[in-house]
Amino acid sequence: MDHPRINLWEANVPLGKETDRPRIPSVKAYPVEGSRGAVIVCPGGAYQYKADYEGDPIAERLNEFGISAFVLDYRILPCDPYAPLTDAQRAIRVARSMGYEKVGILGFSAGGHLSACAATMYDLGDPNAADPIERLSCRPDAFVPCYGLLSMSKGETHEGCTVEFLGRLAEDDSVRRAFSPYHNVTTFTPPAFIWHSWGDDLVPAAHSLKLAAALGEKGVPYALHVYERGCHGMGLANGVEDVGEWPTLCAHWLLSHGFGKNS
Repeated sequence: MDHPRINLWEANVPLGKETDRPRIPSVKAYPVEGSRGAVIVCPGGAYQYKADYEGDPIAERLNEFGISAFVLDYRILPCDPYAPLTDAQRAIRVARSMGYEKVGILGFSAGGHLSACAATMYDLGDPNAADPIERLSCRPDAFVPCYGLLSMSKGETHEGCTVEFLGRLAEDDSVRRAFSPYHNVTTFTPPAFIWHSWGDDLVPAAHSLKLAAALGEKGVPYALHVYERGCHGMGLANGVEDVGEWPTLCAHWLLSHGFGKNS
């Protein structure tokens, strides 16, 4: 089956620079006929590359459950630190413009950070925008951070990676907090499916635990799975005891939130 690539903008990319990779962000479409929901899939890679095994295989697995998916080719370093978030927000709007009732976002590691930022830094659209897509909300209906880095605050994150990503903005504590999703949860944050491995020595499971606690404090529903076995960067975790169940659990959770086919 052909999976068309859809440019998020044809020109005038916000925060665009000649050095951006890719210059025009896009999504690779994995539609399912009759699906009510679509999920934007954000591969990880420390905002320096995008891991292939956290992209297309995830979309294909979601398709098996009747859920449409779009793999996001977002901008990576060197770029404006707000560029990946702008790409994720646009991808949500684009999917919503296609008529999906529900649009979620799922990501791994840095992509998990991106998905959580999209769930805590959004707008409901600009009704006066010339571009009809920009009139639509970019608030996701659900988000799935997979072993995500969920804070860039000092003392809670990998300092070198944070400084590399934020650049000079890393000197501004308010910017660090804005990019620290679990600090920004509100009663309007969408529900989440969160998973992590206790043995993750790159991004501690504490990031996911703190996000879950923040959601609970605001009365936002969530599912949380912290697996004793496993490490960072497991993707689908095929064949791994316990951890390998997460895609099925996540898909059923999404179905319970209205992302499946019309009956």
